Amino acid sequence: MAFWFKRLGAFALLSFAAAEIPAASGDASSFHKEIKPLLEKYCWDCHGDGMDKGKVSFDTFKSDQEMLEKKDLWLAALKNVRAGIMPPAKKPRPDKAEIEKLGHWVKHDVFAIDPRNPDPGRVTVRRLNRTEYRNTIRDLMGVDFKADDEFPPDDSGYGFDNIGDVLSVSPLLLEKYMQAAENIVGMAVPATSLMMPERTYSGSQFRTDGVNGELLDIYKPVKLKQTFSAPQAGDYKVFVDFVVNGHFDFDPGKAKVVFTIDGKERLSKEDIGWEAGKKFNFEFAEKWEPGEHELHFEVQPLTAIEQKKTFVNLRIDTVRVQGPLDRKHWTRPKNFDRFFTKDDPKTPKERKQYAREILASFTKKAYRRPVDDRTIDKLVSIAEPAYTKGGKTFQEGIGRAMVAVLASPRFIFRVEDAGVSPTKQTYANVDEWALASRLSYFLWSTTPDDELLKLAEQGQLRKNLRAQVDRMLADRRSNALVENFVGQWLQVRDVDGIDINVRAVLFRDNPGDPESRRRRERLQELRQKRDNSKLTEEENRELEELGAQFRQRGRNNRPMIELDGELRRAMRRETEMAFAHVMRENQSVLELIDADYTFLNERLATHYALTNLGVKGGEMRKVDLPDDSPRGGVLTHGSTLIVTSNPTRTSPVKRGLFILENIVGTPPPPPPPTVPDLESAAKQFKDKDPTLREMLELHRNEPLCSSCHSRMDPLGLALENFNALGMWRDKERGQPIDTTGKLITGENFSDIRELKRIITNDRRHDYYHCLTDKLLTYALGRGLEYYDIETMDQIVERMEAEKGRFSALLMGVIESAPFQKRRNSALVAGQPGQ
Repeated sequence: MAFWFKRLGAFALLSFAAAEIPAASGDASSFHKEIKPLLEKYCWDCHGDGMDKGKVSFDTFKSDQEMLEKKDLWLAALKNVRAGIMPPAKKPRPDKAEIEKLGHWVKHDVFAIDPRNPDPGRVTVRRLNRTEYRNTIRDLMGVDFKADDEFPPDDSGYGFDNIGDVLSVSPLLLEKYMQAAENIVGMAVPATSLMMPERTYSGSQFRTDGVNGELLDIYKPVKLKQTFSAPQAGDYKVFVDFVVNGHFDFDPGKAKVVFTIDGKERLSKEDIGWEAGKKFNFEFAEKWEPGEHELHFEVQPLTAIEQKKTFVNLRIDTVRVQGPLDRKHWTRPKNFDRFFTKDDPKTPKERKQYAREILASFTKKAYRRPVDDRTIDKLVSIAEPAYTKGGKTFQEGIGRAMVAVLASPRFIFRVEDAGVSPTKQTYANVDEWALASRLSYFLWSTTPDDELLKLAEQGQLRKNLRAQVDRMLADRRSNALVENFVGQWLQVRDVDGIDINVRAVLFRDNPGDPESRRRRERLQELRQKRDNSKLTEEENRELEELGAQFRQRGRNNRPMIELDGELRRAMRRETEMAFAHVMRENQSVLELIDADYTFLNERLATHYALTNLGVKGGEMRKVDLPDDSPRGGVLTHGSTLIVTSNPTRTSPVKRGLFILENIVGTPPPPPPPTVPDLESAAKQFKDKDPTLREMLELHRNEPLCSSCHSRMDPLGLALENFNALGMWRDKERGQPIDTTGKLITGENFSDIRELKRIITNDRRHDYYHCLTDKLLTYALGRGLEYYDIETMDQIVERMEAEKGRFSALLMGVIESAPFQKRRNSALVAGQPGQ
């Protein structure tokens, strides 16, 4: 049991003493009768009779009560006993029945959990993070608001950026929310009920022979075309806007710009020349019959290209066509039907009632629950003066009230009704409005849609829960769960920004001849000496010669691998699509660890040296793998392998830590500050370049390093056949790679294939618990506490009974007490965590 107590440390013990924790409900007699004999049998060697490994000893507790109050201690002890970490491998270990006895006592006696009615835990009022805000605005307002550009990054907790405790709000962020509300309403809410039809063409839409109007050189003749289809006969207006830009230095170039409509010249301007961003705007009136009308924009150079000194460029900003101008042909503006249902009423009383109807409907969607009359009255009082006395249209007045809604805490935060339950139950169901929000932000990262809100209003959502979950998973918006959960759980969000030195990685796999290595080492030696002191004349010549040799070699032997955006996106999509497949096809979550298929396009298949599978083109698709393939499962995806590597080499430590933290859920403590870096071990190898396994074996001889590295290193070394680019290799630095290892729990494996089989068989409960922990944390927006252990155990039991099906995990989370219920504030006031 030494490992866990080291992890807990003195800090945890001090925090227990300072925390306001009620007396344990378990009586000391059950402890002395049932549990103490187990501790004496398996734990006393390290934590009793004067032993205090990890600075914890059962001898130091002043009373049974003090010991029973250490809830986090018992929770961690239970987790590590279940995971086989405690007692150590060389010590006797409890059998299954003894572990179950310990678990029953910890959960029911120490934690006082009622398995039929577990504590749902505390609810933290959560601010919408940037992703949720953007998606909510998109679905509510019909506007794609770039929240990532406008708001600062969200803090993360427990590995996710939707944790309520860390989503703080600064005065600056409040100001940004106000500005965002103004901008969003300005973009989304129309200013009138009818508008003249208008069609806008950008410069890129005027084309000919591969050239468009975004950047035109006035020295090159060109004639661009676009076609407008007039729906009715009538009067139209055409607006032409373009910009001329010149280099900082003057250029003598001149050109003539001609704009024609149906072959008739409407603009002919011959003095277009060197300008510093000058804008030109023209307007033309047209009387058109129904049908297509050709618009041509032509540049005719007036200066010979031989006189060109710098440049003069022309850009077509827009060409707008308005009409027909007759009001009888006017149409509803964009987004009108999203917010309004009819034209403005004529009388003030009717307009006020219409304003109430619009704002009540909008605010219910924005706040994700009905609002009281007082709130609607306040909003009407904002809108009414604007459209009656402020010179605004009715629609603009409504928009002013909508700004107030979008800037309200009730929109920015996910506020739930915390009222007293009429049933007087300690733990009561959240109302169906809150359930709708919990579902939509969990599965979609956005606001509930009309169907969820309708069922909530009818009180029918819980009765149709499974059908709604199936519907939501089939909706494209469920991609948000894939991208946001998987992106953070498996860190694939980071793959785009990881710095990998392709040349250094490939050189490590194929270091070349000894003489080449000697010259490279000499080059590095001379460069270091130059940085620290002066070189002799002879050394300077040698440095110059070696540098030239390697630069030429680099030009002649450029790496064939380019880790560009396209390849990184394919790697990220491979992992996302694997999770989406398991989720939507209701496969076993064990396939995320060990599968006989993966998702590839031609570029990624080539990178993985899987060209014999016949994958062609850029489209990602499901591909069956050969029987002996080490690929399959997220541990062998390029995304995982890259984010767990260093810039120039693999990192067995990072990869082992990744598996411990994200797959089996038994992370080690953080390293002490005095631990030497791994590269320092390489200096002790005088006659060769050591492999990472050799350096790690030397590193583990350090007393400070041994306990953690003995757990991490075997896991990471099992992946050493994959380099820092995710490519397969058989050798490192010219030496065969050894991937054999032994887990701290005693299982032996020879390579990644066997390790994956161990995780999905012997250690699958560890994986189930870890995945449940991650998904439940993401769904609840809070870290898990001791009282959540029963909920997790029930979900894991359900997964075991249903052979790991994703639906068992997902519905286990959605139907769990923490997701469905909340503490009744009137009955549990003062309880820890409130």
